[in-house]
Amino acid sequence: MYPIVTIFGRDIGTYALCAIAGMLLSGWYACRAARARHLDDNEVLVLLLVSAVGILLGSHLLYALTNFGPLLAAWQGSAGQPLLQRLRGLAPYVGGSVFYGGLLGGLAAAAIYLRARRLPFAPFADVVAPAIPLFHAFGRIGCFLGGCCYGIPCAFGITYTRALTPEANGVARFPVQLLESALLFLLFFILRALYRRAALRGRLLPLYLGVYAVLRFFLEFLRGDAIRGLYFGLSTSQWISGGILLALAAWALLRRRRIRGKSA
Repeated sequence: MYPIVTIFGRDIGTYALCAIAGMLLSGWYACRAARARHLDDNEVLVLLLVSAVGILLGSHLLYALTNFGPLLAAWQGSAGQPLLQRLRGLAPYVGGSVFYGGLLGGLAAAAIYLRARRLPFAPFADVVAPAIPLFHAFGRIGCFLGGCCYGIPCAFGITYTRALTPEANGVARFPVQLLESALLFLLFFILRALYRRAALRGRLLPLYLGVYAVLRFFLEFLRGDAIRGLYFGLSTSQWISGGILLALAAWALLRRRRIRGKSA
């Protein structure tokens, strides 16, 4: 595909361009959605910036955890070298990112910010919920263009020749990135429609998390990259998807009990 494009004589990664486009468009949407509910769009903008910090930290942290064995081996193998040189040697094991780590990190940062500002969580969560799959959809297009997060070998797939991950090249692979992007765009439009109709107020974020967890669990079977990790036959993201679904089930049960208690 096209992992690198040249603009004004400079090489720029297509993934970065797609991520920036998704960030700007999802931020624009969130601010408009906030104004529709008479929420402070400046507050939403700051919330998104704070969340971006959490996304950055969380995505790299989970990537490092999924590569903990090689990371530890590299650290131990560089014993005796200067500290700065040892840290540089760890770059391949912490430089990547994992979406779920970014998602959880971003949500945690948003929750901390809203609590510090004494702002209600549910209305802002409803604003942000459709923006997440919108941003993510552009990110997956970037993955497709760059050749990361690639699919399983497939007779009617797409063959990479310049992918950033060399092992993706030379094999016809299922374009799982584009499939996920299409599903994420669909999820965005569904959540946007629910938001505009004021349906499921306070529950759009849990709905997004539940739907995406199911989608991601099955999409992982179409992934061909080994870097996602496999534990007892399931990938890291599949285990996280299962954990999210269990957490949502517990939340729904507690919510129902609380509502019954108020109506009793």
